Amino acid sequence: MKSNEETKSFKNEKEAEILLRESRKRIDEIDNELFDLISQRTSLAKDIALSKEYLGIPIYDKNREDAVHEKIERLSVEKGLDVDIIDQIVNMLTILSKNEQKEILRRNVDGQY
Repeated sequence: MKSNEETKSFKNEKEAEILLRESRKRIDEIDNELFDLISQRTSLAKDIALSKEYLGIPIYDKNREDAVHEKIERLSVEKGLDVDIIDQIVNMLTILSKNEQKEILRRNVDGQY
């Protein structure tokens, strides 16, 4: 990721330790936020699966996935992030969503929805 300041100079070890501790704390907070967002994203699978079932649309939608990957590539470049790694993360999120949709549709067939 690009930063405004390529190198950070410290006056002493204490300053470096404080920055390290604060940065790690913020990473932990961001990780918690990411898990919340992944949970929210995955919870939308029920709505998507039931809508797709009603509309007769298959779970796998190549056009949608291609559009998502194009957007992810553009955003990765804009933010200075490794496109391949971000693409892998999005692939994992897509697999998580499709697996959840399949489970929801299976339960729907079994009369649980």
